[in-house]
Amino acid sequence: MRKPKVGRMFLATCVGSLFMVILYFQNITRPAVEQSGGKGIAPGKTRRSPLQTLYNGDQLDLSAVQTSLRGRRELLEEACLTHTKKRRVLTPDDLRHLIVDDKHGLLYCYVPKVACTNWKRVFMVLTGDGRYHEPLAIPANEAHVAGNLRTLSEYSTSEINRRLRSYLKFIFVREPFERLVSAYRNKFTRSYNTAFHKRYGTKIIRRHRPHPQPEALERGDDVSFQEFVYYLVDPRTQREEPFNEHWERIHSLCHPCLVHYDVVGKYETLEQDSRSVLRLAGTDGEVRFPTSGKSTRTNGDMAAQFFQNISPFYQKKLYNLYRMDFLLFNYSNPEYLKTR
Repeated sequence: MRKPKVGRMFLATCVGSLFMVILYFQNITRPAVEQSGGKGIAPGKTRRSPLQTLYNGDQLDLSAVQTSLRGRRELLEEACLTHTKKRRVLTPDDLRHLIVDDKHGLLYCYVPKVACTNWKRVFMVLTGDGRYHEPLAIPANEAHVAGNLRTLSEYSTSEINRRLRSYLKFIFVREPFERLVSAYRNKFTRSYNTAFHKRYGTKIIRRHRPHPQPEALERGDDVSFQEFVYYLVDPRTQREEPFNEHWERIHSLCHPCLVHYDVVGKYETLEQDSRSVLRLAGTDGEVRFPTSGKSTRTNGDMAAQFFQNISPFYQKKLYNLYRMDFLLFNYSNPEYLKTR
């Protein structure tokens, strides 16, 4: 089997305090994240790191989970080569979603509506110097406080380059339309999300609802999914400002064709993939990824219900908007989708 290409990041200074990150791929063997001896290791010999086992191991020696993770990385690489023709540069702003754990050598690109609250809690335990012990004991709002966790954009050029070369980099993804419906349900149908209602709901109603009532224009708390779709596909929306991170495309948040992620976890196999990441990082003895007790997770059947009232014309427009996420992360077109 062909060995994965290793992404190496080289950064060039630009005018002022900005810098750019240029990525290129080379066909070379992936280096170990750690080179350490251990008990029972003979002098002069090195123990295989978990990533060496994952990417350079014999297919017969790999578990089903390892094989799946390796396959996803290779599929992503092939999709990037097929569907991205132009290489562009990364700016510091592109690295805001990459959370850093210097103690354990981890980089995690968080994607809203893909278990990022629990992953942030895990990182707070790992980087908290004993302040936190149990992820679920950390309030959700505290996990999202800016400054509680460092992001890669905060480091110097040389520090960014070193971390991108040597740290374990991972991302968790989700079926794009299930993630989108989950974002809509959370931000527009929950009474407590008044900030989103005021910030986005009022604008959506003003622009996409014929003859809105004054109360709706003021409160913005009854946006329909159909109106939300109109807002997303309206060319004016992205001309005026970037998408909010909760419905921004994953590839636009995490740049998976520029940053070479070692592990691509999936929401659909969240618990087993999370265990694998913590085991690869050597932190499975320090913290466990929280199991979800949610009984109302947004799934394919629920997403299908929301799409019932979306015309094929707008379904096609929406699919084209999120097409790269479907392609890069190997998600099939939903059966309920009517694009003709």
